[in-house]
This record gives sequence, C-alpha cells and structure tokens, in this order.
Amino acid sequence: MHSGKILVAKQSGAYILKFQGDVRLTLCASLDHFLESMFSDPDFKTVLIDLTETEGIDSTSLGLLAKISVKMQQQFHLLPTILSVNEDITRILLSMGFDKVFILIREYSSGNASLLKEVPEILGSEEDVKNTVLNAHKTLMDLNEQNRATFSELVSSLENCQ
Repeated sequence: MHSGKILVAKQSGAYILKFQGDVRLTLCASLDHFLESMFSDPDFKTVLIDLTETEGIDSTSLGLLAKISVKMQQQFHLLPTILSVNEDITRILLSMGFDKVFILIREYSSGNASLLKEVPEILGSEEDVKNTVLNAHKTLMDLNEQNRATFSELVSSLENCQ
C-alpha cells in the first residue's frame, strides 16, 4: 500500500480533492487547514472528492469528508460528490452512511489530472491533531446511530484526555 497524499485543483469555483494511496491521520492537519480555506473562498461553488486511487482511508479522514458534507449543506444547501470505484472504499463509505450525505458516483471515465497539485503539508501540534481527530469522529457520529455506537467510546476517551 502506498503512503497517502491529497491533490487539489480549482477551476471556476469548483474544487477537486483527489485522495491517493493510504490516506491516514497524518494528513488530517493539512486537509483540515485546506478545507477551512476552501470554504472561506468567496468563489467556492462545489467540490468533487475523487477516491478512484484511494487504497485505504481511516475514520479521521472519513470524518473530515463528512465535515465537507455538513458545511456544504449548511452554507450552500448542496451535497458534495464522491467518486469511488474501489469496492472496498465504496463499502466503507456506504457503512458510514455517506450515500445519504454525498452524491456517490461509482463509475469513472478518465479526466484531466494536470490541474491537480498536492495539498501543502501542515504539521499540527499534538493538541491540534487530537482536536481534529475528535471533531472528525463527532461529525461521523452525527451522521447516523450506527456511527454513534461505533465511535462513542473513542470520542469519550479523547474527551477524557483533555
């Protein structure tokens, strides 16, 4: 499995986030920082999350994806789109209830990837990472009762560490 990275592109207010390889907690500070700048962009119109080259994804990264959906619905009354052709990744998305909060596309025809560039790496403090993990999992818990049951113990543990 390849270590993960996140590529981004923007054109006419439409953002593309492409997750490649094994996307884990180590990228959460960079991703969270990028999401804040994306949602504060006055030209922002929509976002497509491309998971066609994603080999693995952890729950913190899933929580940040859920955050995208929550913010898009709150600010723009729109659902973001996820492109996923990997059956294992799609199964994880479905188990988290992402088909209810994203437009989920499971077929893909190649596009132009030349606009994509890597998200700048941001090293968050231990406290920043812990808060990102905590908030990501709280967002997942808010999606449905199954997620609440799955992550409640982890969230309680993280809250008790503060």
